[in-house]
Amino acid sequence: MNQPAPPPDPTSPAEPVPTSGRKMAPWVEVLHPITWFPPMWAFGCGVVSSGVPDWGRWYVIPLGILLAGPLLCGTSQVVNDWYDRHVDAINEPDRPIPSGRLPGKTGFYQALLWSALSLLVAWMLGPWVLAASALGLGLAWIYSAPPLRLKGNGWYGNAAVGIAYEGLPWFTGAAAMAGGFPHWEVVVLALLYSAGCHGIMTLNDFKSVEGDTHTGLRSLPVQLGVEKAARLACAVMAAPQVVVIALLLIWGHTLAAGLVTLVLGLQALAMLRWMERPRELAPWYNQTGVTLYVSGMMISAVAIMPAAG
Repeated sequence: MNQPAPPPDPTSPAEPVPTSGRKMAPWVEVLHPITWFPPMWAFGCGVVSSGVPDWGRWYVIPLGILLAGPLLCGTSQVVNDWYDRHVDAINEPDRPIPSGRLPGKTGFYQALLWSALSLLVAWMLGPWVLAASALGLGLAWIYSAPPLRLKGNGWYGNAAVGIAYEGLPWFTGAAAMAGGFPHWEVVVLALLYSAGCHGIMTLNDFKSVEGDTHTGLRSLPVQLGVEKAARLACAVMAAPQVVVIALLLIWGHTLAAGLVTLVLGLQALAMLRWMERPRELAPWYNQTGVTLYVSGMMISAVAIMPAAG
C-alpha cells in the first residue's frame, strides 16, 4: 500500500511560484499593508485626543504612523504568517513563505528584525510609547506562536488583537504627543473602543468555520455557532459605544454624544441586516458597520481634545 506523502516543509527550498503580475516584493507582501489602517487610524485618534497643540513635536506624527502601521502591525503579520506556514502550505500555498518566495527562515528573521526596529522607533518617542509598543509586540508573538498561541481560542485571541490594534495605538498616539502619560479620559476611551474591537475581530471568523473546525481553531463561530457568535459580536461592539455616549454626556460633550448615538444607530440598522445571513454578509458588515465604528472613535477623540489638553 502506498504511504501518504508528508506535508510540505515551507522552510526547505521550494519551486518558486511565477511572479508575473505581482505588484509587491515578497518581504513587503508578508507585511500585509492592507491591515495597517486600523492601528494607524487609532494612533491618529490618540494624537487628536491628546489635545496637545505642540507642533514643535511634529516629527512624532510620521514616526508614530510608521510605528503603528508598517512596523508593529507589520511585525504581527509576519509573525502570524511564519507560524501559520504549514496551514498556508495547504490552504494558501501562493503566500510568500509556503511558496518559497521568502525562502528558509527568512520570514522568521524578518519578524525579529521588525520587532527590533519597532522597539527602536518606540524608544525614540518616549518611555510610555516604548512600554506600550513592547506590550503590543508581546501580544503579537503570543497570539501566533506556541505554546500560548492565543489565536487558537476566539475569546483570548480577539481580545489580544483588539488591544493591540485599537487600544495601544490610541494610547501611543496620545503619549507620543504629550511626551508622557496621557490624560485619563484618553485612556478610558482607548480601553472602551479596544473592547468593542473584540466583536469586530469575530467578523473575520465567519468565512472559515469549516477550516477552523478541521484545524482545531476554536473561533467564536466554532464554539458558539454562527448565529450566537453574530449576536455576541453585535453586543460586544455596541456596549462600549453606549458607555462612551454616557461618558460624553457626563463630560459635557453633548454634540459629540449625539453624533456617536447617530453612528451607533446606523450600526444597529446594519446589524439587523447582517443578522439575516451572518456568514454571507460578514464582509459587507465589515465594510459598513466597522467604518461607522471607527468614525465614532474619531468623533470621541475630537470631543475630548480641550479637556485632555
